[in-house]
Amino acid sequence: MPIRHLNGYRGILQVDGYAAYNKLARPDRGNDSITLAGCWSHCRRKFYELHVAGSSEVATATVERMAKLWQVEKAVRGQSPRHSRCRAQQASAAIVADLFDLWQQTLRRISGKSKLAEAIRYAVSRRAIFERFLTDGRIELDSNIVERAIRPQTITRKNSLFAGSDGGGRTPGNHRNAAADGENEQHRSVRLVRLTLQRIANSWLSSEIDALMPRNHAA
Repeated sequence: MPIRHLNGYRGILQVDGYAAYNKLARPDRGNDSITLAGCWSHCRRKFYELHVAGSSEVATATVERMAKLWQVEKAVRGQSPRHSRCRAQQASAAIVADLFDLWQQTLRRISGKSKLAEAIRYAVSRRAIFERFLTDGRIELDSNIVERAIRPQTITRKNSLFAGSDGGGRTPGNHRNAAADGENEQHRSVRLVRLTLQRIANSWLSSEIDALMPRNHAA
């Protein structure tokens, strides 16, 4: 559960539409309350599917207008939060307002059971958290950076379901830990990687695995 996993965390949490996240931002949590920010990439996906299928001019217009948001994001990424917020207010606020106007007008004249209505309701019902990046320069437009960073771990986790045994699962886990540690330390020594993997494959004691990490081993 998100509440248990994030117990004690205070700050910004960029999320998709998973309903359980709403409980983290309730006023009754007091000082433990979390500020939710919406991920525009998750919002875009629903419209993009309709756009690709060629089934909705509104979806296509949405995707085209959203592209302008990422253009602004590309220009301000890496700059100070104050500067980013200023640029977002100037360049992105009008785009966002235009999008919500389009969605609200469209929602009045289409079937509530349509895929387009579902996509619009997803966005309109979360307007506050989608607009939060406009007033807080610390907030990214989307969570793509984080998702790309954890993709190798999630793929490995899925593949490990078929490891065949506990030992078979621990071995690739140790390999991945060593590789991730090397990445964190910006270690690029092929010799060290080869030596580390050889030692793990030759039954290096799990209780001494930390000694093999790049941070504890001279290249």
